[in-house]
Amino acid sequence: MRYIKFSGLVLGVLAINILVLSPGFLGVEIGGSALSTAFGVTLLVASAILLLYTSYVLFFKQPEVRPVKQIATHEDYVEALNRYKHVKSLEEYINLALEQLERMLKKRATLLNVLIQRFDAQELSYKKFSSVTYEVEKLFYLNIKSILNRISVFDESEFLSVMGKKQSKFSQEILQEKMNLYNDYLSFMKSSLGTNEEILLKLDKLMIEISRLDSFEPGDIDNMPCMQEIDSLIKQTKLYKQ
Repeated sequence: MRYIKFSGLVLGVLAINILVLSPGFLGVEIGGSALSTAFGVTLLVASAILLLYTSYVLFFKQPEVRPVKQIATHEDYVEALNRYKHVKSLEEYINLALEQLERMLKKRATLLNVLIQRFDAQELSYKKFSSVTYEVEKLFYLNIKSILNRISVFDESEFLSVMGKKQSKFSQEILQEKMNLYNDYLSFMKSSLGTNEEILLKLDKLMIEISRLDSFEPGDIDNMPCMQEIDSLIKQTKLYKQ
């Protein structure tokens, strides 16, 4: 996308320069009158400055890192994760998290569409399913936020050094503690991603259960196997996070 934007700008600047400096268009000629020459030179210099500044902004300037606590929308989470794709040691986890985000967006849209097809928005059944969907989605993004908190303090060079056991200047006990720390770090990420995978699976099961039943009584919804599983998952995770 950055290359496309820059290419478009280059073509636009070239077109303007050709239009302005071509004989017979605006009468601007470098080497002609003093005013014409000054205008032509100024245009060329301004064009060069614009291209240089734009290339810096697009390719070299580091983007502002938004604090994790300010991340709110789906797009915010995707952008935040993409910022760490250069961390090779965590690339597998980051790619999986991005894939899960995309799947969550699709499943949520599909589930809401199923609910709209089956119920009126004012029905208690619709509100129950919608409420559970909201809670489980909130839990999903909470796990992504926890992953981002861990990634933001991850030191890849230290990690590679510890896992490569190259810190011979430290005692074996200290080295082992460092290894345990990073193993716990990776275990936490695996656990969070595993929980999110479980959430996505349960949403699939919920959609299947909804599509199978012909009618719903408000009291029957709470007894649906998938609803009980989702409720249990939410309660367990909230207890774990506290």
